[in-house]
Amino acid sequence: MSKRMKTITAAVMAVIFFVGILPVLISWFGGGDQDDPGIPVRVKLADGQIRAIPIEEYLVGVVAAEMPAQFEAEALKAQAVAARTYVLKRMESAAGSDFDVDTTVNTQAWNTNEEMRTKWGIINYWKYQRKIADAVKATRGKVVTYQGKMINAFFYSSCGRKKTEQAGDVWSTDLDYLKNVPSGESDSLRFVKHQIFQCAEFYQLLGFTQIPEKFSDSDVILIERTKAGRVKTLAVRNKVFKGTELRSKLQLSSTDFEWETRGTEIEFVTYGKGHGVGMSQYGANDLALKGESYMEILGHYYQGTKLEKIY
Repeated sequence: MSKRMKTITAAVMAVIFFVGILPVLISWFGGGDQDDPGIPVRVKLADGQIRAIPIEEYLVGVVAAEMPAQFEAEALKAQAVAARTYVLKRMESAAGSDFDVDTTVNTQAWNTNEEMRTKWGIINYWKYQRKIADAVKATRGKVVTYQGKMINAFFYSSCGRKKTEQAGDVWSTDLDYLKNVPSGESDSLRFVKHQIFQCAEFYQLLGFTQIPEKFSDSDVILIERTKAGRVKTLAVRNKVFKGTELRSKLQLSSTDFEWETRGTEIEFVTYGKGHGVGMSQYGANDLALKGESYMEILGHYYQGTKLEKIY
């Protein structure tokens, strides 16, 4: 490459970098959001330390971890509101605990700025971090409520080919705002996964001590489906399992699964990704692509709810 070309290339890269970083610099050094970042959330980090992070700052890391940054702005806003509602609801009942949330899917996933840079690369970091911060700022202080109380704003990746689940079909209690509604997803086969287990592995994972040499057609029998059509209960030889329990033990993507036994192996095919209760994140993005606002998206997945600004 000639010296002239190297100079031009360096100049172009400098312009790209400056354009990408400028909005962030403006927000950091005057002219940015000077609002109070909100109450602190007690976050248990991966190393066991507990760190207090202002809620609006914390939410940027949640949205970055929970939803692809390439998603539409309205989907990111819906995720920000759902995540804010979720953590504030948890904080209502976490007074006796050392922390409010951790950084895993057991509560809400969360990324540090360093993790964002590693995931997106240095150039995309400036673009995506700002995009997510804008979504959080645009919904500042807003939560989803039902009959005057904050809801359990559950969310997950994808419904797949089924409607959303009623809360009582997955967990122990029905909630009026978590009902069967269309997924909102334009591609019902976006997440299809095949998993094969050998006979011994399968039974060991399910806690059996007496393990047959091979499968028979009657070893795994469907007992009941949820109202949305996913597996609710099934029998494996002499034991009855909830679909959620089998999903956990076998690390399946969802409870919308089919299976086929072939001699010494069993194959599961799963559709969708997640528990199916509340907001489908891919559905939210597909609805946003169709022109729906974050308020409409939240109203679709959390039936009969309101959007309220509490601070």
